[in-house]
Amino acid sequence: MRHRVKGRKLGRTASHRKATLRALSSALIKEHRIETTLPKAKELRTFIEPLITTAKVDNTHNRRKAFSILQNKYAVTELFETVGPAAADRPGGYTRVLKIGVRQGDSAEMAVIELVDFNDVAPEQKSAKKKRTRRAGKSGKPVVSDTPKEKKPTVEKPVSEDKIEEEVSASNEVAVETEDTVAEAAVEKTEEKVANKQPEVTADAETDTDASEEEKKPESGKESSK
Repeated sequence: MRHRVKGRKLGRTASHRKATLRALSSALIKEHRIETTLPKAKELRTFIEPLITTAKVDNTHNRRKAFSILQNKYAVTELFETVGPAAADRPGGYTRVLKIGVRQGDSAEMAVIELVDFNDVAPEQKSAKKKRTRRAGKSGKPVVSDTPKEKKPTVEKPVSEDKIEEEVSASNEVAVETEDTVAEAAVEKTEEKVANKQPEVTADAETDTDASEEEKKPESGKESSK
């Protein structure tokens, strides 16, 4: 049983565990965001947050204290010049742990640990997608959506007087041309009708003349006999 035993062993000895947390802390101070396993990320929070609290007050004693833990002068300089001033107004909770799934191979739970003051970015607003008014269903027939379309306000452009006069003259010319074409079409129709009726009239006239000649011939014979 591990009653009242603080911390995770991480499968390492005490010296190996301290070296691992020291290396992770230096990487987090330089990069502001690292990826590791979930148990290491949780254990790293308890290791680095007291160091950030110490870095809020920049003096020789605090720098020596931080160096005795990190054993890296470049990480100590970055801690006191960048990370400490950025977290000056924050009372605690300088880091954030986010789960990112399982690692392939050994199925270890992975997480991202980051400094809140350097990764507190507002999420980007996603652009609204255009709604389609019609979409084909399973049957292939278009389905009309109930969302009403927004009508864009129409802006009337001023029309000059010259353009109005040109449009009126053009409409008058078109009207005259249509009247002329209608009259020509009517004349052509009447001519066609007359041409079709002429052969009928001539045929009737020929039959009438033949009948009159036949009637006259016997009368002339009778007169001669007398």
